[in-house]
Amino acid sequence: MMEIWTTGAASPRGILNLARSVEGAGWDGLAVVDSQNLSGDPYVALAMAATVTDRIGLATAVTNSVTRQAAATATAIASVQRVADGRAVLGIGRGDSALAHLGRAPGRVAHFERYLRHLQAYLRGEAVPFEEIDIPAEVAPPMSELHLAEAPGESRIAWLAGTHKVPVEVAATGPRVIGIGAVHGDRVMFTLGADPDRLAWGMAEARAARQKAGLDPDGVAFGAYLNVACHDEIDVARDLVRGGLTTFARFNVLHGHTTGPWSEAAQGALHRLREAYDMTKHTQGDSRQAGTLTADFIDHFAIVGGPGECIERLRALAALGLDKVVIGGRLGSSAHAKSDEAMGLLEREVLPAVRG
Repeated sequence: MMEIWTTGAASPRGILNLARSVEGAGWDGLAVVDSQNLSGDPYVALAMAATVTDRIGLATAVTNSVTRQAAATATAIASVQRVADGRAVLGIGRGDSALAHLGRAPGRVAHFERYLRHLQAYLRGEAVPFEEIDIPAEVAPPMSELHLAEAPGESRIAWLAGTHKVPVEVAATGPRVIGIGAVHGDRVMFTLGADPDRLAWGMAEARAARQKAGLDPDGVAFGAYLNVACHDEIDVARDLVRGGLTTFARFNVLHGHTTGPWSEAAQGALHRLREAYDMTKHTQGDSRQAGTLTADFIDHFAIVGGPGECIERLRALAALGLDKVVIGGRLGSSAHAKSDEAMGLLEREVLPAVRG
């Protein structure tokens, strides 16, 4: 069965009503953003959500490898795991808006891989050597300068012993990060859109990376972040996904080039999107970048249409091998006049049909 999750802002108080609503509507989980300049702390919000829910999974979508040390990230999500009785998931990527508001681009791939290895070690209760921890000496000198009688010899989160390990899901678009996620993560969460050819390519890249590393090619799970809007008026559905779609689509041309199967028209659309992207209007449907998206691009990269169309396309992705999708954006909080109607169709007709 495919799990279907939704997303929301990390609002420490607003999360309470949102989490209750998500659980009551039949979603499998709620994932919150980690963007310190734009929303509240995700781990506080997830812990608050855990106190008012019993069933849904709770995740970051996504944290990053730059703004926190791996030990801090591990102990934060493990704390949520304790409060939620085992329902926590850590979604992680190289960073986007969280870093943009610090004047930085996404983290470098080599650093991301090392961070992911450390994160998984901490979550398993294992140790990370001090010499591998990236803290510049000009920020904090080595502990040896203190001339202590006794001191820790390695970095370990001791209180995690006996705790059910938090699954780590890697948000990935390009082949290098797909491979890293396949080797070091528990699930690869593709940001490749809803095109089956693109997703099949991503899955093949992941399996090849595991095989190269001497691992079982089928030993990792696959999921995807998707933009979905259910409405019988196709123009309404397109408008509802337009803002969030710009975010996911941009990852596919982030550094000016595309990988994997793309039509010439789609590549052109991606480059226009990149050239127009305004980070101060991130995720907004009336942004300059949203205006560059053509109907054809939206129809292929997102899932839009009436209940039957949405059900058919989600079932096709489940048959492809995806066991989880996280639908970006809460349409019910949109300013669009028909957002509540669209969310109602999604929750009443699409979720039960796909999950069942």
